Amino acid sequence: MKKTVLTLSIIASTFSFAQETKDNKVKEKEIEGVVITKTKKAVEQKADRTIFDFSEQPHLNNGNVLEGIKKLPGLVSTDIAGMMYQGKILDVYLNGRPLNISSNELNSFLEGMPANSVEKIEVITQPGAEFPATSGGAIMNIITNKNANKYLTATYSGNYNFSNEDKLRSRTSHSLNLNARNKLFGWQLSVGQNYRESMLNSNQDNLMFANTDRIGRGYFAKSGLTFDLGEDRLLLNYDIYHNKNDNYTLSNGDGEIKVFNSPNPNDFYIRNFKFNSSDAANTNNLRQEAVATYQVRFDDKLKKLDFQFGYTKSDSKFGQDNNFRTGNFLDGLQEAIPNVGGNILNNSSDMRIANFKVDYSQPIKILDEGKVSLGGLYEKQNFDTESKGLTNLEYQRQTASTYLEFQAKLKKIDFIAGARAENYDISGVTRQDSATTIIQRDLIPFNKFKIFPNASVQYNVMKQVYALANYNKKINLPSISALNPNNSTFQGPNTQVTGNPFLQPTIFDNYEVKISAFDYAFIGYSVSNAKNQVAQIIRREGKNIFNEQVNISDMKIHNFNVGLPIPFMLFTKPLSEIMKFDFNPDKINFMYLYAGYQKHDINNLKNNGFWIFNLMTQILLPKDIKMTANYSYLTPRAGYFYFTAEKPFNNSLDITLTKKFMDNRLTVSIFGNDILNGQIMQIRTNNPDGGQSLFIRTKYDSRNFGLSVNYKIPTKNKLAKEDANILNSKKEETGGVMQTGQ
Repeated sequence: MKKTVLTLSIIASTFSFAQETKDNKVKEKEIEGVVITKTKKAVEQKADRTIFDFSEQPHLNNGNVLEGIKKLPGLVSTDIAGMMYQGKILDVYLNGRPLNISSNELNSFLEGMPANSVEKIEVITQPGAEFPATSGGAIMNIITNKNANKYLTATYSGNYNFSNEDKLRSRTSHSLNLNARNKLFGWQLSVGQNYRESMLNSNQDNLMFANTDRIGRGYFAKSGLTFDLGEDRLLLNYDIYHNKNDNYTLSNGDGEIKVFNSPNPNDFYIRNFKFNSSDAANTNNLRQEAVATYQVRFDDKLKKLDFQFGYTKSDSKFGQDNNFRTGNFLDGLQEAIPNVGGNILNNSSDMRIANFKVDYSQPIKILDEGKVSLGGLYEKQNFDTESKGLTNLEYQRQTASTYLEFQAKLKKIDFIAGARAENYDISGVTRQDSATTIIQRDLIPFNKFKIFPNASVQYNVMKQVYALANYNKKINLPSISALNPNNSTFQGPNTQVTGNPFLQPTIFDNYEVKISAFDYAFIGYSVSNAKNQVAQIIRREGKNIFNEQVNISDMKIHNFNVGLPIPFMLFTKPLSEIMKFDFNPDKINFMYLYAGYQKHDINNLKNNGFWIFNLMTQILLPKDIKMTANYSYLTPRAGYFYFTAEKPFNNSLDITLTKKFMDNRLTVSIFGNDILNGQIMQIRTNNPDGGQSLFIRTKYDSRNFGLSVNYKIPTKNKLAKEDANILNSKKEETGGVMQTGQ
């Protein structure tokens, strides 16, 4: 409690210090008739992050967000093991706030978001002290902000695509962005929907074969208000996301049941059976977020003070009904298996998070120049789950933290050094119903105060060429979906999927060295030492398969990666002339090559490393048509946590043709994703206890073709002044020693 009071005292003192140093405001004169145009870069390499622009790249924004993310070079996304970028476990944020979901729930959430609603994605590979220590190895921040003009504007985006494996399946998405401002305030509204039909075939160790028809419906609305209070600003945001998914599964296979001869749990015999089953499952997720931000601005544009209060409520419901189950026992009696019928699963969860944070920064004289940032955060989270009327998990977490970070510059060297202090108080209970008797157990408490340092040095070797060394210590709390003891995916007669409420937080020590050049080229090596890494494990007992979450006591993730752009003019012009050429990437033919090598060192396992290759090519065709081709490949026979990939996770070719009309206001694209139909996940388990190995194979109808359009209605005044982003606006850096990309 004393540490919590200390943190809140620092937050209060930050506010007092900033108010004392606030300067008198001097209104700037508006310069009329000047238009400044800045070309967006497709990929930007910053000191602590890589930024991928989605808004102007049709090959990324023509489907849903998950499809676009999988095309990013260096990113590995699987249904089993989650997401990694250049060897680092990703914590996924939306507009600067953690989603706090993982694996299947995260994939469903991202599938329900149209990619054309995303402006850019930041992969923050070196989170500093400003970010919560719970950010783990790296952060993927999905930014859906849009700029507003002084006059009403509207942008419509639409997409249709289809797949045709065993039958035609359609997918559509629509979104509308409205932006306006009057004399009193500015407002923004973004609404959209996503409808998708898809298919999933799976084979679970030849014990169960399943074919699933999936229908997903997603809706979202994002609203923002901004009030100018002198030089200060008040931002109010409310966002709502609703996903409703229906799955219809036909399955068949082998199973077994235990028949008990007496109340003694050890007195039983096994009956084997074959089955055919038809099941219908539905998921209903509703996520609501409200955020109020007050931004204090000073005469010195590099000095900032932000206060933010946020509240998130997320409800999830999952149910599964068995339509029929037929089959026979195999013990010679020719007896039919019982037809289960009716409701099998009826699970729900409720998550509520409230937080308050303050961030302050100002330039100070350190060596040649410098900057100091400080602030604090208090957050409270409650997470409850229910199964058929029984509340089987009550989880509470309180986090109080404060940070202090300095940036300095000495000639060609930039320094960052900081630390974040966090106090955790995690507790709760879990319950289960055993023969109508409720058994209750306390969760393993986590009540600790920890300090997480970070430091980096960047040397400017020559113009636009940098060498970077970085260290940071982080913690990653288990996501609520990993803690959830209930099944939230399809359950067959011989399969079970559960979370683990007894998971412990993961502690990371991250080291990295990197050289980057001209924003696009880089080469680097990193290693992460992880204690209690959360991982998924699949095991088999007889003819039953169990999918569970466990902690890996100690592991290391090694990663080497390199990215290299190759403009095709390299083959027609001398290098000396190319170096002088200030070119726009949107106006040239080029190829971008990425290669990464990862190896997971886990005790008692012999994992092979794997290579990730990504090739993206842009070719300008006649009639101003742009063709973009993206090929991704991940080598097989690779160790990925407790799995070995028998086939490559990534093996896809995507092609997009784009043309702009009506003075660039209308953009039309036709595309084909996974044209070679090579996206197959086939893994074999590597169980640490030496148990029986098994394989899992899943195949989506990932090959699809479609059309997307984007139309921007012109403003009434082309010289209208732009507002800053207000849809889920977060802290922006407009200057300082080491500016971070936004």
